[in-house]
Amino acid sequence: MDLKSLLQSHLRKKEELKKSENLTEESESDDQEKMFEKYYCEWKAASKSSATSNDKTFSVIPKFYHKLPPEDDQLLQKLREESRAVFLQRRSRELLDNDELKNLWMLLDKHQSVTEVGGEEQLINYEDFLKVAEQAGPKCKQYFQPSTFCKLLQSDSYGRISIMNFFNYVMRKVWLHQTRIGLSLYDVTGQGYLRESDLENYILELIPTLPQLDGLEKSFHSFYVCTAVRKFFFFLDPLHTGQIKIQDILACSFLDDLLELRDEELPKDQQQNNWFSAPSALRVYGVYLNLDKDHNGMLSKQELSRYGMGTLTPVFIDRVFQECLTYDGEMDYKTYLDFVLALENQKDPQSLHYFFKILDIDGQGYLNVFTLNYFFRSIQEQMRQHNQEPVNFEDVKDEIFDMVKPADPFKITLQDLINCGQGDVVISILIDLNGFWTYENREVLVADSSEDPAQV
Repeated sequence: MDLKSLLQSHLRKKEELKKSENLTEESESDDQEKMFEKYYCEWKAASKSSATSNDKTFSVIPKFYHKLPPEDDQLLQKLREESRAVFLQRRSRELLDNDELKNLWMLLDKHQSVTEVGGEEQLINYEDFLKVAEQAGPKCKQYFQPSTFCKLLQSDSYGRISIMNFFNYVMRKVWLHQTRIGLSLYDVTGQGYLRESDLENYILELIPTLPQLDGLEKSFHSFYVCTAVRKFFFFLDPLHTGQIKIQDILACSFLDDLLELRDEELPKDQQQNNWFSAPSALRVYGVYLNLDKDHNGMLSKQELSRYGMGTLTPVFIDRVFQECLTYDGEMDYKTYLDFVLALENQKDPQSLHYFFKILDIDGQGYLNVFTLNYFFRSIQEQMRQHNQEPVNFEDVKDEIFDMVKPADPFKITLQDLINCGQGDVVISILIDLNGFWTYENREVLVADSSEDPAQV
């Protein structure tokens, strides 16, 4: 056989072998496809039967999200408003009224335990507690929980609780629910928070129900409302979102202070210490008017520098006008109220946040030696103007860092000021000559206060 025939024979055998291998691969591929199709059909049939069996379950799952209607759809907005009002009325009817509260007190008084001779406190054991729960009616059921009884237990050897403590607990719960419903009526968006305008409407309509505010002239009502609302927003909205959660309003004590004005015989000292009282509001507004020398309704830097004893440093006043909202370089009454609230409540975290933002001149999130020196130089300058020998900054800087004990020995953060408990002292040292003088002479002042007042 010649070479040509030999090569052709070899190629034919090679092609035949290749074809047989391809047939084997194709048959294996066909088998795999058939197997996949078989399992896929079985799985699909099983999933269909499962979905069919669960159709009833899926149909009863409630819708947990309802998209708010657009603002321009007046019909849907009105429907939503009316439905919310109906809901709040229904919740209000579920609360105990005065007659039901009286009946509850009579039942508690009737089932009180016999106390020891001379014992004045009315007590009730758990067995009688359950009897009262059965007789008080369905509205009271939520208050007669075992956990409530356990929380009110004190040191009674017979395991009894005070009837007065329990009744006060019920009254407080009823009051909270009533107030929550009342505030919710002003929640225009229905999202569980009040905007500034919502809270203004609430307080404005509350004024006629507060006897302590009867003497206020109607022309002052708008300024009073502004004064009252600013305290809520200064402390409850530190991030300036423009809204406050209703539950935050209920949790703080400000609403208690405001509703305290219902007492017709509120002592004068309590009125002076209550931000919402008429004397307090008139005092704050009166100071504002006295500072406003040009009577344009706004305060300039020069006018604000006379606040208090006139010892706030010019550097601090400049920073206030740089960081706070102003109009053509002057401060309005609302911004002034934030300023006053911060100065009168320097220990509070919200006030420290207010001052820290002013002191942090570079916006770097901490105060360093340069920043402290920048503000304290103004204190030293004021001391020279009053013919006093300026204090060495290095000594003051060391005392500040010793007081604060920051996590980083070279930087003081806002959290460091809050944690140390001396943040208000540090602020006073840096922004107010009188505050620095008080700190420098603290030992003398303490000694004077401990002496007999007659001798002083």
